[in-house]
Amino acid sequence: MKYLRPHDLAREHGISTQAVRNYERDGFIPLARRTPSGYRTYTELHAAALHAYLALVRAYGYATGGEIMRSLNTGDLDTALAGVDRGHAQLLRDRGTLDAVGRAVEHLTRGPGPAGHPFAGSEPLSIGELARRLAVTPATLRNWEAVGVLTPAREPVTGRRSFGATDVRDAELTHLLRRGGYPLEHIRTVVRQIRTAGGTEALSAALDDWRRRLTARGVSMLDAAARLGEYVALLGVAPAAPASAAEPAPAPGPPPTV
Repeated sequence: MKYLRPHDLAREHGISTQAVRNYERDGFIPLARRTPSGYRTYTELHAAALHAYLALVRAYGYATGGEIMRSLNTGDLDTALAGVDRGHAQLLRDRGTLDAVGRAVEHLTRGPGPAGHPFAGSEPLSIGELARRLAVTPATLRNWEAVGVLTPAREPVTGRRSFGATDVRDAELTHLLRRGGYPLEHIRTVVRQIRTAGGTEALSAALDDWRRRLTARGVSMLDAAARLGEYVALLGVAPAAPASAAEPAPAPGPPPTV
């Protein structure tokens, strides 16, 4: 068996030897053996663990990557796999949200109006007018306002809500996402991002960047899965495949006679 020093592990990944010791301390890689003089010695198992951990960090972040490795190093394979599953589920939800927002933005920018704003230049709407436009109740719009999705102006004297072009855009987007099953807390974040971006045109560019980052995360998850599979194989904690899964299914026999 080939033994490695902390420096050997650190140099390959461009990290410090102290980082390697910290990863061992935090349970991300197994405990090292010690020489009689107290020096740490590592093996290919530790090298595979470090490969897996750093790949997991790139794919899932520090918290989830650390949780997965600590679970594996304490023999809890199911908890480790659950962390992987949650990461993939989150990526799938993010892709669904991205697609929904993309469709909503496309819908909003198809309408008439200068500078790609379908409601630019239109007169402000009352809460009743906007409710009829969306085929929802005024109470629904008040609820959206209460959670911070809509921020209509108030008329100085009467205090009545006044929904301008931007408010109508936000309401249209909210309506589309709600029909897609997205919670108001999530929609609030998306709407605020649109306001920060300065409109649907800037958001379209942001969505392209978001898609590229999701694709990069997916590729990182593929790499992490390969590294993690190698480490699990070295640990020997994976259950053996059942015979029915390892052997080809028998050929179907003749149909029964009746």
